[in-house]
Amino acid sequence: MDKRDYYEVLGVDRSASDEEIKKAYRKLALKFHPDKNKGDPSAEEKFKEVGEAYSVLSDAQKRAQYDRFGHAAPAGTGTGYGGYGMEFDPFELFRNVMGDAFGFGDFFGGGGRRQSRSFRQKGSDLQITLKLTLEEIAQGVTKKIKVKKSKTCKTCNGSGARPGTKRQTCPTCGGAGEIRHVSRSMFGNFVNISTCSACNGEGTIVADRCMECAGEGLVKGETTLSVNVPAGVKTGNYLHLRGQGNVGPRGGPAGDIIVVIEEKDHEYFERQGDDIIYRMQISIPQAVLGDDLEVPTLTGRARLTINPGTQPGKVLRMKGKGVKHLNGQGVGDQLVQVNLYVPDQLTDKEREYMESLRDSETFQPKAGEKGFFRKVKDAFF
Repeated sequence: MDKRDYYEVLGVDRSASDEEIKKAYRKLALKFHPDKNKGDPSAEEKFKEVGEAYSVLSDAQKRAQYDRFGHAAPAGTGTGYGGYGMEFDPFELFRNVMGDAFGFGDFFGGGGRRQSRSFRQKGSDLQITLKLTLEEIAQGVTKKIKVKKSKTCKTCNGSGARPGTKRQTCPTCGGAGEIRHVSRSMFGNFVNISTCSACNGEGTIVADRCMECAGEGLVKGETTLSVNVPAGVKTGNYLHLRGQGNVGPRGGPAGDIIVVIEEKDHEYFERQGDDIIYRMQISIPQAVLGDDLEVPTLTGRARLTINPGTQPGKVLRMKGKGVKHLNGQGVGDQLVQVNLYVPDQLTDKEREYMESLRDSETFQPKAGEKGFFRKVKDAFF
């Protein structure tokens, strides 16, 4: 089933402020919390849906990407563009947003769900710069990149425990991963929750550590990823590969990889939006008489006609020879700026010929034109 629009899920406008989005989340999260709707599986699904929507819209980068791409990622990334395939804990999100001081577990008449879940530390994110040629950007490209990152230890399968042994329940927190201190007042129960220092919030401890990873459950390694880059990207754009970063310790979820795009300088072309500019020099005879020339393009070479009398600085447009629009229809153009090549050395015969043209009316600028000079007694004014 297709996902609902995140703004629709939270019941807010697309122009809603961060505070309005948080307010809407709080209201709906309280309404659909499973501890308040026992025996209603649809409430838990709505609770998760609300949490997923808030996880995206409360993050400035993810919200900007969602506003641009919606749920659809550019084809082939497999992990989402902006990280919408949320792998998050909706109950942890609820606790973080609502605040521990109000003791929502007690308010809903239990809180056992939170105690039964152990905390798993997420791995760190990685940032990689991907340099692309203008040709690759113009059409889109699939690139293979090698990434050095932490991976799950195969000896202990990420548990951190020596093979043949198991992790043990933390005796300090009883597996909850947190320590709760309840105080009573005339306003009700106030709960102070802190991460268990004995197990760092994991709920279990390693009594006999794996020798391969020293109990961390991860080792250094290298992997090759295939990254699909859509056409039309530019320097500073990035791809968000969710769950492809460093693995978390002792079975924790992996972080993300941010692939930052950097466009290489081109030998012939300058980029202007989705158009490309090619500055071409032609000879005086070509400008006067016209010519058919071959010019480089991003996909090979193409014929370009120079009409007789073409003036220096004129820009000729080659339709559809530029860069494809990012995630849209259409292609930019190639703009060819014509510049005149003036030789600085002539043979005697060439000089004689040019002298014969000096006083020709055809080669004299027309009176009144910008840059007109009148010859008077061999001096120019």
